[in-house]
Amino acid sequence: MRELVRELFAGDEAWIVGGAVRDHALERPLVDLDVAVREPKQAARKLAKRIGGAPFLLSERHGAWRVVLEDGRTVDFTPLPGTIEEDLAKRDFAINAIAERVGSDETVDPYDGYGDLAGRRIAAISDDVFRDDPLRLLRAVRLEDELDGFCITPATEELIRRDAALVTHPAGERVLAELLRLSPAGYRRLDELGLLAPLGGEIDDRLDRWDSPEYRLAAVFGKGLRRLPVSNELRRFESALRRAERPGESARSIHRFRRLTEPWALEALAFVDALDLRDAVEEARRSDPSEPLVRGDELGLSPGPEIGRLLAEIDEERAAGTIASKEEALDYARRHTGTVREDG
Repeated sequence: MRELVRELFAGDEAWIVGGAVRDHALERPLVDLDVAVREPKQAARKLAKRIGGAPFLLSERHGAWRVVLEDGRTVDFTPLPGTIEEDLAKRDFAINAIAERVGSDETVDPYDGYGDLAGRRIAAISDDVFRDDPLRLLRAVRLEDELDGFCITPATEELIRRDAALVTHPAGERVLAELLRLSPAGYRRLDELGLLAPLGGEIDDRLDRWDSPEYRLAAVFGKGLRRLPVSNELRRFESALRRAERPGESARSIHRFRRLTEPWALEALAFVDALDLRDAVEEARRSDPSEPLVRGDELGLSPGPEIGRLLAEIDEERAAGTIASKEEALDYARRHTGTVREDG
């Protein structure tokens, strides 16, 4: 990506800025490249023409354009109306406020970002960085969480605590994107710095029981997760976890647990501290029949909830081992039509 940009823009005033410089210096994989230029739209078109892609406006407010490469990585072009020093002065942390001029060895590092990279420090470049964009409160923690051995400086911690109440101000989509990248340690750091409670989150021992971003969100926010712009799938996931209760060891109990929680039965086991039953759930999954013993239209009943009830009970009896054939299933239906089956 850097070679391609150098080839196309070495003769222009173009600067590689922000996280791309940071990650290159840390020898981390480069996924996104940010380039500050005088004419972002024209630069994006030039790159897109070279690779056969299509540029699109990334931010009408900020005038940024993006080009997506074939492998999914992106190059963003942001406007440079003034000097590169003025551009860097609007950024958040010193490690993100370094610029390298395309096609030369010139580097601009007004806040000693390279020094902070060497010292593994995350330091705000001014007292107003979080007030200018409160999302940076979360970004500071996420960077500390992602970058091996990095720590937020004490002075920057003080600024975070001072401005913690602002953490609810950014758009929900931006907040969610940062939260999805946090490890359990990242969530604990949010809590320690006073950022989690304003967002409606709370930490308990469930946080560490399963390793997935979605599980951590559900474990930390519970019903409050719905205040964020999460997908319907994530809402269903959180509801499944909340419905879960520790099952017994019997095949019947495992079946009932799975009915309430699948396809997230393992995550639900973790949520209720029952991963000792993981083998039982996985064995039940492997034993799932490919076809039902009977279909609803074979029960001889009028359409309605009675059919669904009977089919669910037949599936449970099959899982428990009391029914094994179609004839036994139909016999069960005849014996239980119109009755309320005792829970046993």
